[in-house]
Amino acid sequence: MLDDSRFSAHAIDASSKKALVALIRETRADAVLNSVDPLFNVPIFDACFEAGVTYLDMAMTLSEPHPTNPYEETGIKLGDYQFERAAAWEEKGLLALVGIGIEPGAADVFARYAADQLFSEIDEVGVRDGANLVVEGYDFAPTFSIWTTIEECLNPPVIWEQDRGWFTTAPFSEPEVFDFPEGIGPVECVNVEHEEVLLVPRWIDCKRVTFKYGLGDEFIGVLKTLHKLGLDSKEAIPVKGVEVSPRDVVAAALPNPATLGNRMTGKTCAGTLVTGLGKDGAPRKIYLYHVADNETTMREYGSQAVVWQTAINPVVALELLASGEWNGVGVLGPEAFTPQPFLDKLAEYGAPHGVLELIS
Repeated sequence: MLDDSRFSAHAIDASSKKALVALIRETRADAVLNSVDPLFNVPIFDACFEAGVTYLDMAMTLSEPHPTNPYEETGIKLGDYQFERAAAWEEKGLLALVGIGIEPGAADVFARYAADQLFSEIDEVGVRDGANLVVEGYDFAPTFSIWTTIEECLNPPVIWEQDRGWFTTAPFSEPEVFDFPEGIGPVECVNVEHEEVLLVPRWIDCKRVTFKYGLGDEFIGVLKTLHKLGLDSKEAIPVKGVEVSPRDVVAAALPNPATLGNRMTGKTCAGTLVTGLGKDGAPRKIYLYHVADNETTMREYGSQAVVWQTAINPVVALELLASGEWNGVGVLGPEAFTPQPFLDKLAEYGAPHGVLELIS
């Protein structure tokens, strides 16, 4: 194995803020990229604040449904914990860049680029995610964390409207068929809870924000069954003298998504559908997107498509922060930064975004 002095490995309890602060100081880190389950976001986020370093994540702090009216009103929203502390981060001169994966992340950059360069007025920013990935040898094998999949797919989806603010609907609501580019084709997409809806309206002037995910009837059926059986619960229950979370059992029973690359074929597409008026005042509808082909990512990087497509974006962001092309203080989403350097760096890495003009 190649010995690279730039890297060192450390075992740590990610739930311990004290241990995290000690490791940050021991390694003299400039920034911390949180790439673990969002269950650990709070201690990592707080440790970075105490240690005085830049924080980045790819999924924001978790939500909690409204206690009495979950399918109409929001309870604790994704990222509320972080944004409630934005003033303290700003006062301390520190940056927390939240939601900088692919979705959220690149999808938010696409929205900011559209607002700056392509539209004079935006009716809706609608993130649309679809794929034609197939995993050989498994009847059911999610391509990313099943723990997170359950969390975002079974929680009440959030929608934002200019005259209403944030509100919720029932899971899998408002199905629509979207024709994804580069050979993926038509996929039915449904409303799912996701960070873009909580981020985009904070920085982009628009009338509506949605997130819809192409899950498929079989996937939705499995998730509904898990919910009916209580296997989506995070609360520990006694099993033969051991306290265990049903959701953790489901996650342990399924294959690790990071190991599925050699069994996967197909492409995954993440993108942002923007509708409104173009710079010339005429109606415009554009889909800005990024596609990852599993064959390509496995051949060139040894990583399956969903993992690679997510991971490249915080790498780009770290480079932009290190060079000073991106800078800021407080708790900021990707929309808060100039989009062109990010898009240029993606292209430099051989992963350019695409633009599909639907109405011009």
